[in-house]
Amino acid sequence: MTLAARLLFGLSLVLSPLAAAATVSATPVNPLPALPLQAQADGSWLLGSGTYVGNVVIDTPMTLRCAEDAILDGNGHGHVLDIRAANVVVEGCQLQNSGNNLTTLDSAVFIQRQASATVIRNNRLLAPAFGVWVDATQGVLIEGNQIIGPKDVRSQDRGNAIHLYAVSGAKARNNRVQFARDGIYIDTSNGNHLEGNVLEDVRYGIHYMFSHNNKVLYNQTRRTRTGYALMQSRQLTVIGNRSEDDQNYGILMNYITYSTLRDNHISRVQDGNAGYDGMIPGGEGKAVFIYNSQFNRIENNHFSDSALGIHLTAGSEDNKISGNAFINNRQQVKYVATRTQEWSQDGRGNFWSDYLGWDRNGDGLGDVAYEPNDNVDRLLWLYPQVRLLLNSPGIELLRWAQEAFPVTKSPGVRDSHPLLAPPTVRAVEDQP
Repeated sequence: MTLAARLLFGLSLVLSPLAAAATVSATPVNPLPALPLQAQADGSWLLGSGTYVGNVVIDTPMTLRCAEDAILDGNGHGHVLDIRAANVVVEGCQLQNSGNNLTTLDSAVFIQRQASATVIRNNRLLAPAFGVWVDATQGVLIEGNQIIGPKDVRSQDRGNAIHLYAVSGAKARNNRVQFARDGIYIDTSNGNHLEGNVLEDVRYGIHYMFSHNNKVLYNQTRRTRTGYALMQSRQLTVIGNRSEDDQNYGILMNYITYSTLRDNHISRVQDGNAGYDGMIPGGEGKAVFIYNSQFNRIENNHFSDSALGIHLTAGSEDNKISGNAFINNRQQVKYVATRTQEWSQDGRGNFWSDYLGWDRNGDGLGDVAYEPNDNVDRLLWLYPQVRLLLNSPGIELLRWAQEAFPVTKSPGVRDSHPLLAPPTVRAVEDQP
């Protein structure tokens, strides 16, 4: 048994059961705070019921488990729990009342650079600032936690629920987040894995910046201002995620390259105002917004019941877009570029709920190409008030003229093999 373990074991013997259930103040600078820990047969340490006020530092490998009513309270200062050793496990605890200074990164749990392979599992974090900050380490697991920020504080004045900075090999799984700034923020962090998280009532559900070779699988966002904000990153694998009732954007891709988006279900993205929090102006309620992004595969996704299905602009070319379903969006496509793009691959296009073509040979593919970006569409983008005349003879004449005289056509999207039925998308509950 290490010296640290012997000291902690001694504390568990000295404190009476009554003291263990009372409020105990931990010394802020003591790496072995005076907590009534009880040694367990499996080598872990159990913190009994009670509220323990102070800032706790762990600087030796250990497994800390908490009784059901055990609370670590930071007394409104700094980090509630500061982990400075590798191979630490913290499980089943409630951590609350950290400081709220975002500049000093006040957190419910702060994982230092030397604290590799830390496990934060099944805890409840009430976080005035950051929930879990992981600082330039490796192999961390953050799993099954509930992280709740301050509901009555503006989102930009909150901290992120989970923040990975310069981290590799981390996993964040099955966490539930509410009322943070961003649910999970990944900055300059490669080779990480986010799966099965539920992120609600935050600014961005999942937010990537300058991070590569990451996996984003089977997460859910609800009532955010952007479900998945993917920025300045490459080789992301984004599969099986859901966005429901988000505002502005379901998925935002800003300078994303060589990435795969598949089997995602984005629905009911609402009109909003990107305003202060938006990097790119425009909040028309876009299921997916692709800005300056190239060489990506976007396939077998559902984009439905939103103000705008998909918007491409700023040189977003050489993307392979096929097998998707665009269903009941107020406007299916907005495309701003100088050349036509083909949105079918290997004879298979996308499903469009407003497609009016036919299938004479019964192969499940439309016999007439789907071209959503004609001159009338462009007129509507420039002058939205023209929608009042959408069913007028003048608009019908314009559509007839561009079909009769193709020389008048502007560059746009063409789906030469539109699907007659939407593809099946694996739901979150069907994940492997």
